[in-house]
Amino acid sequence: MRQVYHSGQQLGAYRLLQPLGQSGHSAVYLGEHLQERSHVAIKLLAGQRTEQEVAKFLTQASTLTLLRHAHIVQVLDYGIHDDTAFLVMAYAPNGTLRQRHPKGTPVPLATIVSYVNQVASALEYIHQRFLVHRDIKPHNMLLGSNNEVMLSDFGIAAVSHSIDPAQPDGYDFEGTVPYAAPEQLRGQPRRGSDQYALGIVVYEWLSGDWPFSGSFDEVTHQHMFAQPPSLRMKGIAITLEVEQVIMKALAKEPEKRFASITEFARALAEASRANDQERPSPQIKHLPSKRQFLSPLPFPRE
Repeated sequence: MRQVYHSGQQLGAYRLLQPLGQSGHSAVYLGEHLQERSHVAIKLLAGQRTEQEVAKFLTQASTLTLLRHAHIVQVLDYGIHDDTAFLVMAYAPNGTLRQRHPKGTPVPLATIVSYVNQVASALEYIHQRFLVHRDIKPHNMLLGSNNEVMLSDFGIAAVSHSIDPAQPDGYDFEGTVPYAAPEQLRGQPRRGSDQYALGIVVYEWLSGDWPFSGSFDEVTHQHMFAQPPSLRMKGIAITLEVEQVIMKALAKEPEKRFASITEFARALAEASRANDQERPSPQIKHLPSKRQFLSPLPFPRE
């Protein structure tokens, strides 16, 4: 960033309290509204901007403030301070789904269905408003005060004004490559790209890993041409129906995926119910008659 910010510094009507996270292009701070004394999350966007880029940022940020949905982190304010662009967002106190489920940690299917339903609801809302998120991943799924899932980081969403572009719009790839759809990697994101990314997230939650790995170029090539490895062949305890739903969301061609993100969520929920019905009942073992000590904490604390 052009200017280095630190805790206690004032940024317009806000004060930075403590850093919450940082990437190569941005930093997020817990902040406080000076008059209202309320907590907010403040995202500082790196990089110097031309007058045209400043105008573009202000237009995009204005669009984001209009989004109102129970599963979207609300953008409350925005501005430019000492050449640094910033977004002020509602503060989600319980972290992200990446923090709750670290990479390599499988998530139960029923929990996944709940997450997908909430995220799909938010995505359907923005898709109807001709926006594409373009960076769906667990890091951008925050947990609210009641542990509801709230979609965040719409910093690149408003760039795409055409929901299903037939030709490249002249911008380069933006997003996170392990989750990026083939057409997004070609610079042609559309609403089906968000479905593909959410399908990758579901695959990762079930198996503990992405379907594709390697260098940027290797992962890009696999998104374009390789089929994701079968989850069932990996030993994941799901039905063929559940796997078929996920693989349809991961189709290389957008038109072969579900017609909408809502249809994907609904199909996954229905297949999940069938998965539960086919699961064998656990065998109940009788405790021995001789009294034995049973620890109240049979598993180590995490």
